[in-house]
Amino acid sequence: MSLNQAIPPNLNAAGERKLNMQPLILDGKTLSRTIEGELAQKVALIKEKTGDVPALATILVGDNPASVTYVRMKGNACARVGLRSIKVEMPENTTTAQLLEKINQLNNQPQVCGILLQHPVPRQIDEQACFNAIALEKDVDGVNTASFGGFTMGLNSFVSATPKGIMTLLERYNVEIKGKEAVVIGRSAILGKPAAMLLLNADATVTICHSKTVGLPEIVKRADIVVAAVGRPKFVQADWIKPGAVLVDAGYNAGNIGDIDLENAAPLSSAYTPVPGGVGPMTIATLMQQTVLSAMRKAGLE
Repeated sequence: MSLNQAIPPNLNAAGERKLNMQPLILDGKTLSRTIEGELAQKVALIKEKTGDVPALATILVGDNPASVTYVRMKGNACARVGLRSIKVEMPENTTTAQLLEKINQLNNQPQVCGILLQHPVPRQIDEQACFNAIALEKDVDGVNTASFGGFTMGLNSFVSATPKGIMTLLERYNVEIKGKEAVVIGRSAILGKPAAMLLLNADATVTICHSKTVGLPEIVKRADIVVAAVGRPKFVQADWIKPGAVLVDAGYNAGNIGDIDLENAAPLSSAYTPVPGGVGPMTIATLMQQTVLSAMRKAGLE
């Protein structure tokens, strides 16, 4: 099936899932490679027009093993797309002032079209102050508070990569969003809140749930689209799911386990994101997309 074709008709006229119909797997790994191929063509066009190779700069403070892995994966994606990867490594005892100085230097480097500060940073650093120091036109992870405000107001600001990747996944698999009821479980500034705003901008009716929500299972049972981003393994249970719902599992816990009990919930759905291979690859693909978009804007191609 093409990634732009409609979802197979696995619901009946009443909106109920047909018997013996397999749910659609929203394969982020496959889609991310398709997107990378599209981006490689755009990077080649940028190189042809400008003679320059646009760069994504990643800043890693300390040596958190997971962060080291994520930075390496982003560097590998840059290579596949044709971007230059600039890896800035700073010691664990880096101060806020030192990090701000480095961000300012990257802001002033013309070939750097995207800046990513790997989260989390050591506790002594004012993370949000450093996020807000990233130039808006280079904020390809959408972490600057002005970027968040911009896209909520319908401006062309960059968006947090994971929620933007979720929306791309839904759109490219032609999952209907307009008029649907969506429930987002989780209210973090980089995932839950922007995911809710993006769904709202796509004309869904959105409910945001969190740790203080009363009657969570009953709320989730109403949802046509469920986005789980709570960081708790198998938190969302199968008996919470309305038959035919679309399940987006943005969680990744030890043992390759997501936030939804997919083993039991996925068969009830019309479509779902696997863990791993669903949302995760789309986060990196979105970082590449937004870096290339920044480079195209700079080159006058967008």
